[in-house]
Amino acid sequence: MHFVHTNISKNKRQPYCVNKYAGKMPSAASWGTGRAVSRIPRVQGGGTHRSGQGAFGNMCRGGRMFSPTKQWRRWHRKVNLTQRRYAVASGVAASGVPALVMARGHRIDELNEVPLVIANTVEKLSKTRDAVALLKKFGAYSDVEKVISSKTLRAGKGKMRNRRFVQRRGPLVVYDTDNGITKAFRNIPGVELADVKALNLLQLAPGGHLGRFCLWTQGAFEKLDQVFGTMTKPSATRKHNGTPARLPQMQMKNSDLSRLINSDEVQSVVNAPKPGQKPRGLKCNPLKNAKAMEAVNPFAAVAKERYAKAQKTAEKAKADLVAAKRAGKAKPSSKKDAGREAAKKEFYASMIAD
Repeated sequence: MHFVHTNISKNKRQPYCVNKYAGKMPSAASWGTGRAVSRIPRVQGGGTHRSGQGAFGNMCRGGRMFSPTKQWRRWHRKVNLTQRRYAVASGVAASGVPALVMARGHRIDELNEVPLVIANTVEKLSKTRDAVALLKKFGAYSDVEKVISSKTLRAGKGKMRNRRFVQRRGPLVVYDTDNGITKAFRNIPGVELADVKALNLLQLAPGGHLGRFCLWTQGAFEKLDQVFGTMTKPSATRKHNGTPARLPQMQMKNSDLSRLINSDEVQSVVNAPKPGQKPRGLKCNPLKNAKAMEAVNPFAAVAKERYAKAQKTAEKAKADLVAAKRAGKAKPSSKKDAGREAAKKEFYASMIAD
């Protein structure tokens, strides 16, 4: 549904681009090489600050933009017919779930039921005051009041482009035959109307969010089966290459897998669990787990203890030496090894000729 909504909403965009002469109006030419300046085109003439300045490039003041926008950009998108039909069917189905309707922000606390279906006499209304009285009677006018209180000034330059205000969406009135109902509801803020034979996903799921609050006439509600079909019967009005459209159906009539697996029918033919198999334990890192290391190297604990003792002895000897040096009782130690020095002298003596 999000995919279809995103692509359909792109089809109402109008192409735009910058002026193809923008940033390229001055007469400019490069000075070429050998003048210790870059080869960017420079404004010709003299006598003003502008002469000699860089021009045309996107890095220049007053130059063109990088990769100017073109009106032949791919503005519109084609969406598969089956995908569009599935998305609309999903939008209709979601409009009948009170949790989804309330999640969209609609005020349906005063309604007796969702979806709200009203008699066909509503289609003969032609006055706005009668439509408002009808909405108040069924508890749907609180959603309109939410729309009225939500009207705010738009942020940005859209204020200058005939879309100065923004407001929330209200109820969607779906009718079968227009006997004046569009005139009655069209002036109520936030209320939109739609023919049941031409439902629009942009109205059923504004912003890509399922759960629009829909007010159905009886004729429109009864015609849903004829337009979309049922689980057992295809559509009577919609065809594609002569093939009637069908509703999206689950491959499984019952998708509760845990109930299916634990049913008597399935468990009666499933092999019994094989006894005597020990479950595989968690594999531990010997470098981090003492028990795992003991299984790999039984001598590891002894070596670790020996290293700890040697470390403690070395630390004690160093502490004693530091204390003796601070007290002035330390014996001066020769930096040269006596045995090493004797070996060096012996080697030297053996190399000297008699």
